[in-house]
Amino acid sequence: MFIRPITLAVAVSISSAAFAQTATENQVVGTWRMISATIDPGGENIAAYGEKPNGLLVFTPDMHFVEVLTDAEIPPFASNTRGEGTDDENRTAMSRSIGFFGTYTVDENGEFSGNRVEGSTFPNWVGSVRTRADLTLIVDGDRMSEQFRRPEGTEIRIEWQRVK
Repeated sequence: MFIRPITLAVAVSISSAAFAQTATENQVVGTWRMISATIDPGGENIAAYGEKPNGLLVFTPDMHFVEVLTDAEIPPFASNTRGEGTDDENRTAMSRSIGFFGTYTVDENGEFSGNRVEGSTFPNWVGSVRTRADLTLIVDGDRMSEQFRRPEGTEIRIEWQRVK
């Protein structure tokens, strides 16, 4: 009678230890808040999401991610209804924000090695796969630097702070 509870306790402790080990090896796992973002089209260095960039990037232990980047100063729609924005309101909202999600990989050192976009507010990204050639994420303690090169060559740099 005592064997079942003991067996269950041992199994739970082993699986918990394995999960904890996996989570500590994965350097990017967790929630990150965007603290700065710059874009460099043709040698310029401008704010990618306005003067007050606002964004979160979440990496889950089961290798999924979700990222939402916005300009905190996007004006609200006059109609107060999402589907009834004017052409200018929709254009501004689309050009100054993006959201996407998918899966990601890490290498044997727990460093980010790539992702696959499964859904995005920019439909052209759906199904795209990014490797270190396109996207690098370097973790240094509770800070992470991201460098992303768009297909046409424009580079975006984002600095992240781990949320505790």
